[in-house]
Amino acid sequence: MASASKTFTRALRSTPATSAFKTATPRRFAAQGPKIHPRRGYASEAPKSSGNNTLLYGGVAALLLGGGAYYAYSSSTTANQAVKAASGEAQKATSVFTPKKEDYQKVYDAIAQKLIDEDEYDDGSYGPVLLRLGWHASGTYDALTGTGGSNGATMRFPPEGDHGANAGLKAARDFLEPIHEQFPWITYSDLWTLAAACAVQEMGGPDVHWRPGRSDRDVSYCTPDGRLPDGSKDHDHLRGIFYRMGFNDQEIVALSGAHALGRCHTDRSGFEGPWTHSPTMVTNDYYKLLIEEKWSFRKWNGPKQFQDVSTKSLMMLPTDISLTKDKTFRTYVEKYAKDQAAFFSDFSNVLTKLFELGVPFTTGEDARMAFKRTE
Repeated sequence: MASASKTFTRALRSTPATSAFKTATPRRFAAQGPKIHPRRGYASEAPKSSGNNTLLYGGVAALLLGGGAYYAYSSSTTANQAVKAASGEAQKATSVFTPKKEDYQKVYDAIAQKLIDEDEYDDGSYGPVLLRLGWHASGTYDALTGTGGSNGATMRFPPEGDHGANAGLKAARDFLEPIHEQFPWITYSDLWTLAAACAVQEMGGPDVHWRPGRSDRDVSYCTPDGRLPDGSKDHDHLRGIFYRMGFNDQEIVALSGAHALGRCHTDRSGFEGPWTHSPTMVTNDYYKLLIEEKWSFRKWNGPKQFQDVSTKSLMMLPTDISLTKDKTFRTYVEKYAKDQAAFFSDFSNVLTKLFELGVPFTTGEDARMAFKRTE
């Protein structure tokens, strides 16, 4: 018996099961079992009473059962926690941020504030060049093939960004880059058109109703050069360009009112000078000047352009002057020269149409929104 007890006790001290229960069992389990003297495992004599063997076996069994129960509970708890954590991470990964009107208003506000803060560009505002960016990104649309338009923001890539008509628009794209970093969920194509709408409103123009839904595309969607108006041409060229997009004569004249803003640069278009005396304010002065001012060819080394006789500080392109030479076009020029409210109404509508060309919206026109202006 002494030999058997001695063998069992040594096995108890060296078995892997004992190691497992030592590490997994809390201290309170040890307190509940029998107090075993360290030297007991090395006794040379058998216990005098068989009751002690029963106590030893019973204590070991209790300890093993208790440790196993705790291990099972602990493993189950850990597994449940892991499942919950994995489920939470999966839910986060699959959840998609769906912006609402107030989110787009925040984008508008950020652009408007940046226009206020950064007033060193040209005549004191990035507004005109932002409108030009939205205009040129949208004006590549071809109704016959369904290609081009504001959907895609393909001017990000050299083939289209390097087109002559887009010279200088890197300034507008760079201006908006920090806004995109601040709101990375908005596509570039939505951002550019929203910025153009913001620029019009912040420069005193009409509300421009806008809706999201444009996606960004890769370089393979870049449009060929030559789809935008060439200022050196005449009224036939204008009709060819704008009819291709789906505009009529009235809309062509209304869109031309964007020339109330900004100026031409010799290092971009080759032309030089502003169209009006207030190039950072949306007004109907463009039409007034076309009708009321006398225009003559400018004598200089640049391309053919006109200058006002009175101050010689303003310019008009051949396409601008052609609006007064064509009978149908002139009717609308005279209308807008007399009635700024009529111009604002038509300008707003035609800009909304322009910015939506080629966009496969999944929402209806009721999704259009008007943004609150800065105070």
